[in-house]
Amino acid sequence: MSEIDARQVPAFQVHEFGPRRSEYCVCMFVLNENGKLLKQLERSQPWLHLADFVIADGGSTDGSTAPETLRSLGINTLLIKTGPGKLGAQMRMGFAWALTRGYKGVVCIDGNNKDDPAAIALIIEKLQSGYDHIQGSRFVPGGVSENLPFARWAGLRLLHAPLISLASGFHYTDTTNGFRGYSARLLSDPSMAVFRDVFVSYELHWYLAIRAVKLGFRVCEAPVARRYPRHGPVPTKISPVRGALMMLRLLFITCLGFYDPKQTA
Repeated sequence: MSEIDARQVPAFQVHEFGPRRSEYCVCMFVLNENGKLLKQLERSQPWLHLADFVIADGGSTDGSTAPETLRSLGINTLLIKTGPGKLGAQMRMGFAWALTRGYKGVVCIDGNNKDDPAAIALIIEKLQSGYDHIQGSRFVPGGVSENLPFARWAGLRLLHAPLISLASGFHYTDTTNGFRGYSARLLSDPSMAVFRDVFVSYELHWYLAIRAVKLGFRVCEAPVARRYPRHGPVPTKISPVRGALMMLRLLFITCLGFYDPKQTA
């Protein structure tokens, strides 16, 4: 059994367009992002030399992750999840692949064109300097937040970030932001126990933020820019009622330690 098979990772396909060129990879998580992904990749071109770019596709059906298009934009690898699960499963897929390829760290970024890829350079610098968990934040000096809906701002600043800060013991300011960096040391540590099928959705992001602090890994925040569209619907896959209630439930049980290995082994 290979190292990747020994982990709990969803089934996935791999399309590699070139050899590994860097010690770090940028993993973009996508699902039917249509033109938003292509815009994000076009904006990312100035930073392609810093890392290998990987698309972790949750199973898009809109043609946005066509291999020939990604290859033409300098993408190194396309991973397509075929097994069950949502974001947490995509993350486990991307992390497992990165570890088996020998990358020293992974930069995570959404593929919906809300994030400014310029912060990739800073997050890689943080990884190189020895940090294990780098949380991108719009609310630290140098960060930028534009057109964030008030309800989201209130939920994040008054509930989400305070709860994860309390649970971890580290003062986080932007815990719903998916722009992050993780060291291979953290992802592969048996005490982190990242590769478990219990992680299927957003809870894996939050679990990593909490447990990294508890286990003594080096944690910091780094300024990033996230811009929502000025007009039109908010780009999200979370429904306003049922999805929001699910997120609250996941948040509370994650903060209460439900996903800690001792309780799920």
